[in-house]
Amino acid sequence: MGIARLVGRLTIGGFFVGHGLQKLRGWFGGPGLEGTEQMMASLRLHPTRQNALAAGVTETAGGALVAAGLFTPLAAAGLIGAMTTAVRTVHLPNGPWNANGGYEYNLTLITALAALVESGPGKLSLDHALGIERRGTGWALGAVALGVAASTATTQLSRRLATQHELEGAGI
Repeated sequence: MGIARLVGRLTIGGFFVGHGLQKLRGWFGGPGLEGTEQMMASLRLHPTRQNALAAGVTETAGGALVAAGLFTPLAAAGLIGAMTTAVRTVHLPNGPWNANGGYEYNLTLITALAALVESGPGKLSLDHALGIERRGTGWALGAVALGVAASTATTQLSRRLATQHELEGAGI
């Protein structure tokens, strides 16, 4: 079971690192920071630059921490927040299926992260090596709750700022 959790952490965390670097650096065919900022503008997530940086840094750092098995519940909460925001702002209207631009992929990642927190990162993790491993249903529910709460706060504040920005742009 330790090897399976290690492979799971490396896979999930590694792909998040890649997605973060797509947003920040334009690597792996990504849009880079400017393109991510434009995406944030189209989603009405203001301030766009700060949200672009937050998304890229959260995915890169959170993915690296998950891969290493370090501060696993907190890292998972950040990634859950990013995926919850993606569901809310992009995928929800398209229904569940990924083929239609839906949220199945994001929900699968949220579920995998919650399961990882519940089971713990395993003996082959920095959390375990440092004696700071936290796991269990309470930690998993806490990671989901924190991620969803952070997403809610971010999207609500961002939309208010977008409305203010639009009103100022219209001279109102």
